Amino acid sequence: MASVNPFNLSDSEEEAERRPNETVDTARSPRRGTPGPPPPGNPFSPPADAEPPTLLLSSNRTSPSGEGISLSAAASSAMAGSAETRVSVDVIAAQLLRDQYILTALELHTELLEAGRELPRLRDYFSNPGNFERQSGTPPAKDQVLGPGGPLNRANSISTLDSLDFARYSDDGNRESDERVAVLEFELRKARDTIQALRANLTQAAESEGPSQERKNFKSSPEIQEPIRPLEKRALNFLVNEYLLKNECKLSSITFSDENDDQDFELWDDVGLNIPKPPDLLHLYRNCGTPLSSPRSMADVSVGVELGDLPGNFISQDPPKKPDLSQQQQNEVVQELEYQISLLDNEKQSLAEQIKKLQSEIQTLKRTVSSPPPTTLDLSSENTSNPCSSSTTDPLSVPPTDNGKYLDIRGVTEPESAPDPASIQKTSQSHKELKSRPAVHFDKPNRKLSPAFQQALLSFCRMCSDSRLGAEVSRIADSEESVMLMLGRCLPHIVPNVLLAKREELIPLILCTACLHPEPKERDQLLHILFNLIKRPDDEQRQMILTGCVAFARHVGPTRVEAELLPQCWEQINHKYPERRLLVAESCGALAPYLPKEIRSSLVLSILQQMLTEDKADMVREAVVKSLGIIMGFIDDSDKYSQGFELMLLSLGDPSERVVSAVHQVFIPAFAAWTTELGTLQSALIPSLLERIEKLLMQGEHSLDEHKLHVFLSALQSLIPPLFAVVLQNAPFTSRAKLHGDIPAIEVTRFPRPASPLQDVATIIGSRETLSALLLLYDHQLEHEGTTGWESLLWVVNQLLPLLIDIVGRINVSSSTCVHEFSRFFWRLCRTFGKIFTNTKVKPQFQEILRLSEEDVDASVGNGILTKATVPIYATGVLTCYNQDEDRKLLVGFLEDVMTTLSLSHAPLDSLKASFVELGANPVYHELLLTVLWYGVVHTSALVRCTAARMFELVLRGMSEALVDRRAAPALITLCSGPEFSVRISTIPAFGTIMETVTQKELLERVKMQLASFLEDPQYQDQHSLHMEIIRTFGRVGPNAEPRFRDDFVLPHLHKLALGNNSQSVESKRIDIAMQLFEAYSALSCCFISEDVMINHFLPGLRCLRTDMEQLSPEHEVILSSMVKECEIKVENRGMADAQGSMSIASSLVGEDAKTKFLSKMGQLTTSGAMLANVFQRKK
Repeated sequence: MASVNPFNLSDSEEEAERRPNETVDTARSPRRGTPGPPPPGNPFSPPADAEPPTLLLSSNRTSPSGEGISLSAAASSAMAGSAETRVSVDVIAAQLLRDQYILTALELHTELLEAGRELPRLRDYFSNPGNFERQSGTPPAKDQVLGPGGPLNRANSISTLDSLDFARYSDDGNRESDERVAVLEFELRKARDTIQALRANLTQAAESEGPSQERKNFKSSPEIQEPIRPLEKRALNFLVNEYLLKNECKLSSITFSDENDDQDFELWDDVGLNIPKPPDLLHLYRNCGTPLSSPRSMADVSVGVELGDLPGNFISQDPPKKPDLSQQQQNEVVQELEYQISLLDNEKQSLAEQIKKLQSEIQTLKRTVSSPPPTTLDLSSENTSNPCSSSTTDPLSVPPTDNGKYLDIRGVTEPESAPDPASIQKTSQSHKELKSRPAVHFDKPNRKLSPAFQQALLSFCRMCSDSRLGAEVSRIADSEESVMLMLGRCLPHIVPNVLLAKREELIPLILCTACLHPEPKERDQLLHILFNLIKRPDDEQRQMILTGCVAFARHVGPTRVEAELLPQCWEQINHKYPERRLLVAESCGALAPYLPKEIRSSLVLSILQQMLTEDKADMVREAVVKSLGIIMGFIDDSDKYSQGFELMLLSLGDPSERVVSAVHQVFIPAFAAWTTELGTLQSALIPSLLERIEKLLMQGEHSLDEHKLHVFLSALQSLIPPLFAVVLQNAPFTSRAKLHGDIPAIEVTRFPRPASPLQDVATIIGSRETLSALLLLYDHQLEHEGTTGWESLLWVVNQLLPLLIDIVGRINVSSSTCVHEFSRFFWRLCRTFGKIFTNTKVKPQFQEILRLSEEDVDASVGNGILTKATVPIYATGVLTCYNQDEDRKLLVGFLEDVMTTLSLSHAPLDSLKASFVELGANPVYHELLLTVLWYGVVHTSALVRCTAARMFELVLRGMSEALVDRRAAPALITLCSGPEFSVRISTIPAFGTIMETVTQKELLERVKMQLASFLEDPQYQDQHSLHMEIIRTFGRVGPNAEPRFRDDFVLPHLHKLALGNNSQSVESKRIDIAMQLFEAYSALSCCFISEDVMINHFLPGLRCLRTDMEQLSPEHEVILSSMVKECEIKVENRGMADAQGSMSIASSLVGEDAKTKFLSKMGQLTTSGAMLANVFQRKK
């Protein structure tokens, strides 16, 4: 590079040889001054231990000003004085530093360094960064002398910002750029020298040979790989990244670069080796058999240093001689052959041991060939999944025609060339453990669950194996060969998906490695990765992880499950994400069959109980309940019964419906199955629930806790299927059940629909065929042979049913919820135990208590039970179980008898009303109820007809209009035609219900005419009870009736009744009518009433009522006065609104014109929606 050096200093060795006696240029005459400090934050400011700060002054040199003494004059005086006394270099350096000739002192320091004569003064000065720090203040005076250690203060400057560039104050302003170029050239040359020296040192350190003994060990034991060096790793990383980029593996390249973030893959020089870049990986692979030439024989073309910039000795040197390639190639070939020989020796040793093992197995088989084959474990699933391993370990696969040649050869070992026997023995032993893995045995509980019930119970573990990935997860490899096969199947799915968060694809790999890895620490780490694989696993991902955990447990056995898998679950119990806690709850149930029985019934049970009481997420508690159910299916510690019972009650009281549903679906059936085996279902579990129900009824005679009653009764209802299964399994005919021959199928409607498969009686028994055979014998036994000796059924008949009937008699009949719950319970009980059992065992006990004979009509002792909840529960829970003609006739007859008995004995009708309400909720029974009511309509007793009339009100609400028109309305009109006023009055609520629920005009007109006859017929003028019933009915149906009926009929007649009540002479009647009118007007005041009706009927009626209340009830008069005032305000506001509306007619016409113009303007916007904003912009 051609450059101009304005300083004419010695900056090359050629110039130093040409002018050996000159140290400074006489033509250069800088002036003295104080150079300013370097700019703040200069990136070239050196640290305290750095090289001489040549870069500091590259842009900070300032021509000195002041005295004007030239450097040549100083040099001349120095040379003149040397004739007498030789001036030392240290004195010159001190003078230069004192006079602030910093660049000259730097050049002198550099030349002394190149000559090998380093001066301590200059070295200390330039190595101290404190000499070049910026200081604030004014420059020194002319006569002020700074010592060599003084700071470089900032020079005077007109512009403070421009003072950062000190070269602008030079006398030779046009030399400014030339000086800067020269300084930069000098700095670049020194930097390149430093880089070259550092690169050479790095290469030397990287390529230094290791200890001879260590390399000798590597050569003698080729199976022990020499550790990779850092520079080798960086070179290989560069080649691998280059290969990935060339082959369009950009995502892999990005991932690889991120994992090696300390390396720059765009620059080969970053590797740090002073060697050329080797060929790419493809070239190395194709030429792997031919050793590459030594990299030292090539020139370094990656540094990029120009020849003119290299030091002289580099240029003058001859090219290095190439080493002897043939000798090096031979050495590498020898090393490769030695390595292959060691591998073959290792394989020979392994095969020899395997052949010895096979020989011993053959001899064992020959000795036992005459004896019967022993019972072997069922490993068919493993053999089919791993054919390769079975073919290598099966002794029968050894060829019979073996001449012993291979045995002799592989039996001889050469200790000189063989590897370390201890390492070989350890490796082969680990291979033996993997290939000949013993069968895994699990603690089987001492239980008698049917396989169908057990399978249905385990179906709640929510595992999936019906997909490709599920099949891979559930099939764990148990040898090296099958691991390779599994990896080959899974890796194609992993590569495209793992970067898209499809992390469940990694589960098979993690599980197989965790199963087969010999190090416990590594296995623990892998299982930790498995449980933390996904931050918030969804339902499908959790099922996949659970499937993998079960496969792992099947493979490794209960000991490793307890030691390795359970700790991973416990770590997630209090995780902040509910999905993780849900995974823990589900894993406890899924792993229950594979845990030691002590852990299953103690630790796992306690953990689940803790989660049930403390976890706030409904879905977690739901999974906990299901897992508890699975635990109950495998527990065999009878001491845990009380804990299980408390868990059942605790979970039944959960506020979440999904948790309670899980209790009925999983927990209670599993717990009942356990109590069945313990023999405590009939002796402890059911009696405990009944005892709690009785206690609840005694405590809450006035305010019954219906929620708790529902909890206990629903638990009893879920225990009906296992109770029936116990009856069948302990019947006298159980041993005679045969599954051969023609067994009829079970009717679809034989049993109620189960809430879950675990409540299906067929699942509990074992199969539908077994259940069908038992049902045939069960019906035959009940119908022909009786229950003698049948203890389980006798307990139901003699203890359970009487206690239930007694409990039913103590229930408040007005509680529709309790009546409905017990009705459903008895309905399920009767349907489950069958029609014969219901007819012969259940109905007789109810009929014995109810006693509906004619002679007991007037006996108060026999009628007390008819007013209890026993009547509606028997009618709706027992008599409706079967819907054949005889069953319907029995129900109709019972309801007719109850209606007649209660009417004639003047008893309360609450039990009959509860029966009609419960049956009327199902449209199937509407015809039947109308048949019962028609029996009352045509009855000779007026009391029965009155009861029938009042029952119509209860059944009309959900009845179809066609049925009302065809049967109900004619029956009511028939009752109105009777001579008794009490019967006619009883029909008024039913007519009001029709007005409230029916929309058919003809029917409404007929009802309106009938009600008008009650109000306008003179014969009813003095019927106080009739007027009371009409006002009560109007107040009930008025708000929901048709507005026209309310305005034209209800309000005018209420006005008349209120006006007539003002002249009532009997005070008791007057107060009764007034109170009923007050209730009616209060209900109707919330309706929208037209202004005319308000003025003509509603307000006058209120004023009449207020007149009555002023005399009869002053407190009600205050309320009525406020109601009157409020209605008057409404009327006034409506008048004002109408006036304003008439005044705004003209303005609306004008506004209509404006709206038309606006819409026409909007219609013109056909180009784009963006022009819509322009319509609303103001014109400028």
